[in-house]
Amino acid sequence: MKQFTPGRAIFEPAALEYPLGKRLYTHFQELGIEIQTTPSHNRVTGIPGKTPKEKYVQAKQSLVIGVRRTLKFSSCKPSAHYQLPLATSCPGFCEYCYLQTTLGPKPAIRVYVNVEEILEQAQKYIAERAPEITIFEGAATSDPIPTEYLTGSLKRAIEFFGQTDLGRFRFVTKFSDVDSLLQVPHHGHTEVRFSLNTQTIIGKYEKGTASLQERIEAAQKVSQAKYPLGFLIAPIITYDNWQQEYEEAIRALAEQIGRESNPTFELITHRFTKKAKSNIEQVFPNSTLPMDEEERQYKYGQFGYGKWVYPKETMADIKDFFEKTIAVAFPNSEIKYIV
Repeated sequence: MKQFTPGRAIFEPAALEYPLGKRLYTHFQELGIEIQTTPSHNRVTGIPGKTPKEKYVQAKQSLVIGVRRTLKFSSCKPSAHYQLPLATSCPGFCEYCYLQTTLGPKPAIRVYVNVEEILEQAQKYIAERAPEITIFEGAATSDPIPTEYLTGSLKRAIEFFGQTDLGRFRFVTKFSDVDSLLQVPHHGHTEVRFSLNTQTIIGKYEKGTASLQERIEAAQKVSQAKYPLGFLIAPIITYDNWQQEYEEAIRALAEQIGRESNPTFELITHRFTKKAKSNIEQVFPNSTLPMDEEERQYKYGQFGYGKWVYPKETMADIKDFFEKTIAVAFPNSEIKYIV
């Protein structure tokens, strides 16, 4: 798919004190891309838009280049011990994305130029937990692949974790531009995961991301490069013919990457909060995302707020279907969880 090119680049002045910041500034100058400055990457102004949808679209076309000053990493349970903050947000237009409720009405894409300082902090966390393994998640608040060709941050992180005995890295993506990562000496310490769905769901609700086939082809490349491989099937949405289409997607995956690849699977059903529903309806006023509360069950989550999930009977059908389908396609694979 086409590489992400921002409509505007917004620099924090301190970012120009780092080699990556200087390189990006020159790169965008040469491309003739609009360049702005901001006192802080956390307080960005100058992104146009009058309606919520216009603000959202313009933010997705804005790249903020900053310095990550807060080097206290957030926890990332249950999938990892810590988040590794390399980037924030992404250029995709996924209607259901939970980041719409956490990043505000203008979810501009941010990248951080002080990668070495971030990795030095990761090493401190690793040392604190020694002799146990410490796992870091690189996509908790972003999809890091679309900006990787600009920053090289993922490649550097993979190199770093490949050289550590007690550090492990993982990230997930809906994009397919993975070629720059295939020759990196990862030593099996980085797990690359792809977010998958049926092409129906991708086409309706994941605009601006790679197609199902592009993701499968990228996964095949990653598998051949001997990375540990995983798949996040999310959000699982029931609709007419959903079982057939999910089965076809999983079967196509097995045929292309090989049944013996034994990837891991993480399965997340569609759910939404009252706040998320309100935000989605403002940004995507014509959305057909299924958010009828009468068809759902209200459930309190671990973070103290409730969400609308599928009823128990539907959840049981989903669980039974995916366990059987994945067992046929990948007999030796592990389903880490179904929620």
